[in-house]
Amino acid sequence: MNETATVSFEQLAYSQAAQAFLDREPRLFINNAWTASSHDATIAVEDPSSGRIVSRVVDASDRDVDRAVAAARAAFDDGRWSGLAPMARERTMNRLADLIEAHADLFAELEAIDNGKPKGMAGAVDIPGAISQIRFMAGWASKVAGETTAPYTLPAGKVFSYTVKEPVGVCAQIVPWNFPLLMACLKIAPALAAGCTIVLKPAEQTSITALKLADLVAEAGFPAGVVNIITGNGHTAGDRMVKHPDVDKIAFTGSTEIGKLINRNATATMKRVTLELGGKSPVVVMPDVDVASVAAGAAGAIFFNSGQVCIAGSRLFAHKSIFDEVIEGVAQASAFWAPRPSLDPAGHTGPLVSREQFDRVMGYIEAGKRDGASVAVGGDAPAADGYYVNPTVLVDVNPQMSVVREEIFGPVVVAQRFEDLDEVASMANDTCFGLGAGVWTRDLATMHKLAARIKAGTVWGNCHAMIDTALPFGGYKQSGSGREQGRQGINAYLETKSVIIQL
Repeated sequence: MNETATVSFEQLAYSQAAQAFLDREPRLFINNAWTASSHDATIAVEDPSSGRIVSRVVDASDRDVDRAVAAARAAFDDGRWSGLAPMARERTMNRLADLIEAHADLFAELEAIDNGKPKGMAGAVDIPGAISQIRFMAGWASKVAGETTAPYTLPAGKVFSYTVKEPVGVCAQIVPWNFPLLMACLKIAPALAAGCTIVLKPAEQTSITALKLADLVAEAGFPAGVVNIITGNGHTAGDRMVKHPDVDKIAFTGSTEIGKLINRNATATMKRVTLELGGKSPVVVMPDVDVASVAAGAAGAIFFNSGQVCIAGSRLFAHKSIFDEVIEGVAQASAFWAPRPSLDPAGHTGPLVSREQFDRVMGYIEAGKRDGASVAVGGDAPAADGYYVNPTVLVDVNPQMSVVREEIFGPVVVAQRFEDLDEVASMANDTCFGLGAGVWTRDLATMHKLAARIKAGTVWGNCHAMIDTALPFGGYKQSGSGREQGRQGINAYLETKSVIIQL
């Protein structure tokens, strides 16, 4: 893309506040205190805009995980959080939201440095989204209720029966690297509202904002042990959390491969599990649309956040009568999403999160070319020290190609033609995933027909990736199990108990 020739890929200087945070000694947050690890192992924190190591975090040991789980176990068992009045829990959660809001600019900068996303995008999407997750769920703390139920087999007046909702217990929560703070808050908010206690592990690639969040937990007034935040690798610290006998529930967002492994390991102790996993979301463009506006929307569906989005619109299906026009429009719109360093105020998207992810995405692009795909735009990477990949559109693809079947998690979309509703519904469902889908049409009947036929947890009409805290989110098929957000989100952290008393 010729626009990259005029772009400087030199990362801007960090603020004093951000640099001071990055300079802190690696520590874990357990029992409302910063504590050293039981060993000296650390993980490098890399700025993907430059490839430079800017800090280090603890690589938690088994003993570290055990200490965090023990703190959460004690805090749950003695009722210091679940036993509080719901009003008190709600107020404490809202204080945390207020504190995040007060530090919003620093959170946005730290997210940009650590993840690679533009600071402006983090400030407009990630930080407000994190705050809204906490505020919405805080309101549910006072609205958890059971019900009285008349027995079916017994005469009236013989028994009194009712149900109660109780917190599930100690929750191990493992969050991904693409929306680090937002996903951390999405996880902790319903658990806290339900009365659970938490051990949270951010992704090893992006732990910085979770550690900053820990600073605010004690300040907000949460009792010791209610929220514990540890850093470490998934195959060690994460695995220990999943298998720990004192953990009652696992909540994980990440790849389908790791989600399956977690599900198997959690089965040994029958832990409750919520999994939000991969996707390969279809975007269907009908022939009655305004192509210019839809092309911009389809480009945003895949290139936003450098394509590192589980619901990214990575499979584009355009009606054969407008296919060439749609591809031309998406190619033109891709210039808006040309990557820049994360602190560049003119940037709309940044680098990929790591060298590993860069190599993965470029490997898929090369595999697509070898398999016969043609590059309509992109397909390459700017010459820079960071992990930048240009927005890429692949055409002349077929369903057997890896770029069509597998989740790439980068700014790469594969485009295919279709003729009618039956064909495109079948093509959209020809995947092991079922997280999201988008339909672009002016015809309401067509919209409803496709929304009914596409197997996905969320279907968007004339938009893509619009997420709201009040609406449940999750996937069909291998995109996960359970739902987050909304009423279903807090229910995932509650057990239901039936009480039957003979009168």
